[in-house]
Amino acid sequence: MLANPVWTALTATQAPFGRRLGGAACFAPEVSVFAGLADNSDPQSWPDLATVVEPDTVVVLVGADTAPPAGWTVEARIDGVQMNGAGLQVAPDPEARPLGPDDVPAMIDLVERTKPGPFAPRTVELGGYLGIYRDGKLVAMAGERFRPPGWAEISAVCTDPDYRGLGLAYRLMRAVGAGIRERGDVPFLHVAGFNTNAIALYERMGFTLQRNTAFVAVRSPAAAGM
Repeated sequence: MLANPVWTALTATQAPFGRRLGGAACFAPEVSVFAGLADNSDPQSWPDLATVVEPDTVVVLVGADTAPPAGWTVEARIDGVQMNGAGLQVAPDPEARPLGPDDVPAMIDLVERTKPGPFAPRTVELGGYLGIYRDGKLVAMAGERFRPPGWAEISAVCTDPDYRGLGLAYRLMRAVGAGIRERGDVPFLHVAGFNTNAIALYERMGFTLQRNTAFVAVRSPAAAGM
C-alpha cells in the first residue's frame, strides 16, 4: 500500500477526488497536484498520464525511481523518507477544532507563509483537518492527504512563525492521529530527507522509517497523448 501511496489511494478510497486512465491517475487540480502510476516502468503509463492531466502542466509523483520519458520535463526533485506512525502516541486536543471550506482562506494564508507543501482550494476535502485559532487567527493546522486503504498520511503540518516553540504542531499531529486511529487506520507521513530536525522529532513521537522515496515534479508534454 505505502510503496505507491498516490496510485493506491486514487484507485481505492480517494477515487472520487481524481481521474484515472489505464495505469495513470491524478487528483483533480483543485484538490491536489499529485499523480500516480501503477508502474512507471510501463511505457503506456506515461501516455495515459499525459491524457488525464492537462497539457503543459506540472504534477508531482511519489517514488524514488521516477524517470519520465522524452516529452516530459523534470521540474524538481526532493529526496525524502516515508515514516510509519504505528507507534505514534495519539490524543485528542481540546483546543483543536475541525477545519472545513469556510476556513480555506485562512488555511491558504497560513500555508503561503509557512510553506509546508502543496495545498489547493479543495485539499481540505481530503479530510481530517484540525486547526488552532488564537485571537481569531489560524495559527497552526494539520490534516490528512493520501489515504491508501488502512492508512492515512498526516500532512500540511504548519505553525505561524509567531507561535512556534509552543508545541502546537506536536499537539495537532497527535490529535489528527487520534482521528485516524479511531477509524482503524494507521498514520504515516513523508518528510524531506534534508529536514533532519523534523525527522528526529517524528522519531521521538513514535514514527519509524518505512522507506526512502522522492517527490518528483514533472511537466506534461505540450500536446496530450505524446
